Amino acid sequence: MSIKDEREEHILTHLAARYIAREAGRDTLITPTRTELSKNRKNVTIFVSVYPNEQTEHALAFLARHKDLFREDLKKTSRLAVLPYIKFELDYGERNRQRLDELSREM
Repeated sequence: MSIKDEREEHILTHLAARYIAREAGRDTLITPTRTELSKNRKNVTIFVSVYPNEQTEHALAFLARHKDLFREDLKKTSRLAVLPYIKFELDYGERNRQRLDELSREM
């Protein structure tokens, strides 16, 4: 992966965090953890963690409804050469890491 790709992923993660903070409700914490850009730069998957875990389905539904609005926001706030199609997914790696932290504290 090139430095340009890494920078674009970082920018997309940051812009997603700003958009979610502005548009999401205050009862659920939705945090973008990482972004994966496709090789052709036309698709991007933004991985998120959700707290509390019971609100995961609600948060993913919210993000699915807002992916086109977020893309429109990207048109205004970024200067990306190719505006990618957005997909939000739950970051299971982050959830597993949190579970391991809980288990290690119990020992």
